Amino acid sequence: MVYETLAFGLFALLTVACSLGAILVRDVWHSALLLGGSLLSFAVHYVMLQAEFVAAVQILVYVGGVLILITFAVMLTRQDRRTEEVTNA
Repeated sequence: MVYETLAFGLFALLTVACSLGAILVRDVWHSALLLGGSLLSFAVHYVMLQAEFVAAVQILVYVGGVLILITFAVMLTRQDRRTEEVTNA
């Protein structure tokens, strides 16, 4: 019982930290990675509630789908700073 409470507290702290980091970080790439950490920690909370199917859906749909979509959007729309410097000169 003590280990479950300790694990819940650890993952609750991880969830809050990753969520705040996703909001406060200026770099979009790091924000997307922190969003992934937050979504994965939510899946751990579902496993602690003995809802393994919901945890699997959380990982497959949100982490596997939405986060990959955000990652590709960031990678495809990012401009290289060296290219901007060459074109502006």
